[in-house]
Amino acid sequence: MVENGKQPTLVVVQLTGGNDFMNTIIPYSNGLYYDSRETLAIPEDEVLPVDGAVGFNQTIAPLKELFDGGDVAVVQGIGYPDSSRSHFRGMDIWHTCEPNTVATEGWLGKVIRELDPTTNNPLTGVSFGRGLPRALAAQDVTVTSVGDLDNYGLMTGISAQQQRLEALDLFNRIYTPAIGSGPVADYLARTGLDVLHGADMLKKAPENYESEVEYADNPIATSLRDVARVHLADLGTRIFYTQHGGYDTHANEAPTHPRLLTELSGAIRDFFQDLRDHAAQENVVMLVFTEFGRRVRDNGSGTDHGAGGGAFVIGEKVNGGLYAQYPSLEPSQLEQGDLRHTYDFRGLYATLLERWVGVEARSIVGGEYEQLPILA
Repeated sequence: MVENGKQPTLVVVQLTGGNDFMNTIIPYSNGLYYDSRETLAIPEDEVLPVDGAVGFNQTIAPLKELFDGGDVAVVQGIGYPDSSRSHFRGMDIWHTCEPNTVATEGWLGKVIRELDPTTNNPLTGVSFGRGLPRALAAQDVTVTSVGDLDNYGLMTGISAQQQRLEALDLFNRIYTPAIGSGPVADYLARTGLDVLHGADMLKKAPENYESEVEYADNPIATSLRDVARVHLADLGTRIFYTQHGGYDTHANEAPTHPRLLTELSGAIRDFFQDLRDHAAQENVVMLVFTEFGRRVRDNGSGTDHGAGGGAFVIGEKVNGGLYAQYPSLEPSQLEQGDLRHTYDFRGLYATLLERWVGVEARSIVGGEYEQLPILA
């Protein structure tokens, strides 16, 4: 899959809140779209056509350029049966591949455990943003979570090993009354040392980074710049995770959604340009997903929680194009007023795992699902 000898790397971008897929990849030739979106329909002259049926919102023109170059796969109608329209439960299902039960381990946490079973590298998985997404959480898995790469190395001010051990011992004594001792305390101590080690390693990323790409000043651009810096530092990271929030557009969607798509597509364009400038793009594939789409009809100001949505897979090794079926807008074919899913998201995960990352997917996604030919 990768000819330069480097390990394949997966970058996951989570669009938090439920991206409006109908106003992202627009069924511009369908009159039902304009009938349903009296307030928010995108005029046909503002659509970048793919074919006679659908096209890109012009605010994601940079993504359309990558699509035209064959580097973007658009997965239409992605979702799962009996969609949860709850943000928390919906995202939890995408994070764990468990629609019927509440799981304790995330799909990417399991992947990291497969890639680094002895936790030799605390940077096998790196998350940029607040907290640790459920997708990355798993037993005996260390993931380095970073809010701001430029300030992350400040933790290494505890320079001497003895001082570090004393700090961890204090941490252990503070939390033991609440969580107990024994294996739990041992795990916390080990994880703490891993985090400190990770901080030392991550210092190299901003120190050695040079680029002519000028990323925009917004959260997703900053995060993808950080991903690029760590990737270019060659620290052995195989899974990157980051998030772009604000997609819960119940109101004021007309100004909000175009801004979000502009930020997202510009950041993705700059990220891949940065990698190309450093001849480091060949072993990177990006997944962009959201927890659900929005309702077919607008509410006069925005759109409410829906079901079937869309995802993107981006990279030089991607077989670009449209995949799966765009859901029908016919009223009789809707699911409680929402687009039905036409493709199970677990099939896309399985595709990425087996055809890109090199990990057997069945135990991670919980079964056998249709894979897509989006990767060689």
